[in-house]
Amino acid sequence: MTSGSAPRPSRFHAPPSALLAVLCVATFMTGLDLFIVNVALPPIGKGFGVSSLADLSWVLNAYAIVFAAMLVPAGRLADRYGIKLVFLLGLATFVLGSLGCALSDDLWLLVGLRCLQAVGAAALVPTSLGLLLTAMPAERVHASIQIWSVTTALGAAAGPALGGLLVQASWRWIFVINIPVGLIALALTIIWAPSTRHSAETRIPDVLGGGLVIVGIGALSLALVEGPTWDWSSGRTLGSFAIAVVAIVLFILRSARATVPVIDLSLFRNWTFRWASAAILVLGVGFGMQLLGLVLWFQEGWGWSPIRTGLAVAPGPAMVMVTAIGLRPFTSKLPIGLVVGAGILLRAVGGALIALSLTTHDNYASEALPGWLIVGIGVGLSMPTLVAAATSGLAPHQSSTGSAVVQMGQQIGFVLGVSILVIVLGSSTGSASDFHSFVHGWWWSAGITIAAILTCIPLLMRTKAADPSTSAAPESAGVGRNQFHPLALDQAGQERGEPDVSA
Repeated sequence: MTSGSAPRPSRFHAPPSALLAVLCVATFMTGLDLFIVNVALPPIGKGFGVSSLADLSWVLNAYAIVFAAMLVPAGRLADRYGIKLVFLLGLATFVLGSLGCALSDDLWLLVGLRCLQAVGAAALVPTSLGLLLTAMPAERVHASIQIWSVTTALGAAAGPALGGLLVQASWRWIFVINIPVGLIALALTIIWAPSTRHSAETRIPDVLGGGLVIVGIGALSLALVEGPTWDWSSGRTLGSFAIAVVAIVLFILRSARATVPVIDLSLFRNWTFRWASAAILVLGVGFGMQLLGLVLWFQEGWGWSPIRTGLAVAPGPAMVMVTAIGLRPFTSKLPIGLVVGAGILLRAVGGALIALSLTTHDNYASEALPGWLIVGIGVGLSMPTLVAAATSGLAPHQSSTGSAVVQMGQQIGFVLGVSILVIVLGSSTGSASDFHSFVHGWWWSAGITIAAILTCIPLLMRTKAADPSTSAAPESAGVGRNQFHPLALDQAGQERGEPDVSA
């Protein structure tokens, strides 16, 4: 197709809202699976006759490590071979892994199949956003990204609540529930989603670079997750950190010289992408401390059941959705830096309020709920706006890779936040029985969160509007003022994402 020509019409025409719903459901499942297993560990241990918490923790850790490590390679492959193709393969892999987990009769088989789940999830996250950017009308891109971002956050935060309900029947139901939902999403995506391939490159992305990023992020995640158990000064922990540093440095050097790098380093020349990604990483640390800290205190400090704990956590995520969607008509008219700054301040204030209000008495309505609602409002203002800012200004062929970099930063931040919380609590098991240590954890989370406010200064300096459909894309993205839709051509003549009617 020549420059300036319109894409050929797809055989099927799905309402944008319907396709958005399917993509959100798919990514909701990936976020859900990061946290839904937390409340199921004791039943899983009883089912397999395993009492070692260290062994059971690998049901959680294996998923988190593989998910974080595979995000960027999956996004790069999607940009090269086709977003829809990689999305469908990821969704099928996730469903297959869920089926295997539900049928597992051995702990380490379950751990291995959790890794398979994570591979599928890592393919789903960047490609779902890539399909969204490709298929949505230009005027709906920004709002759709915000809804998508809220959905992924809700999946992560709703895990304890839904998990607490499902384990009452059987721990296997936390995996069974993914199967029918995933199959329906798979069928609807085949019918509705456009088939696009933004890259004209015919060579395979840098295999060595892909291996380095997997080793680097995997080793970093392993050290952060296992550091409290192994001891931070142990040879295994220090060795994992060393491997991570060496692999990441080699990866950066390799990416700078590779013909087809896994991560195009020019992404970080985009001012908004760079600073929004930094904010997402720091905020991930604070949120990791806040979410896990609340769950730990409810269960260990107040002695609540998993169901009661999950339901008590739910109001915060609900405020994320209410804020992001309800206030969007107002926030879309404000500078991105201002909206994000307000959200960061509220997240920090909410954490500080919980630290000031909390006592050893079981008084949820006055001690935990007000601060948690404020945190939810802050997340609803900051997170969707940051994800939209980081991705909506990228060139079409960078959309999935850019999304993967953003999500990888958020996952690394969350793992780091969990590790910091365990250090503050002074226990390798994450016990919250020491009330004063737990309060210190909330103060730490507020301080780390407020540090992210520094990223708002560059965003205010360079970003004037929160709605990308009315602002010019950065020159590095190669998209002109009236060509912000992801299907537009960049200045170098990059071909539009084109529906493939043969799919």
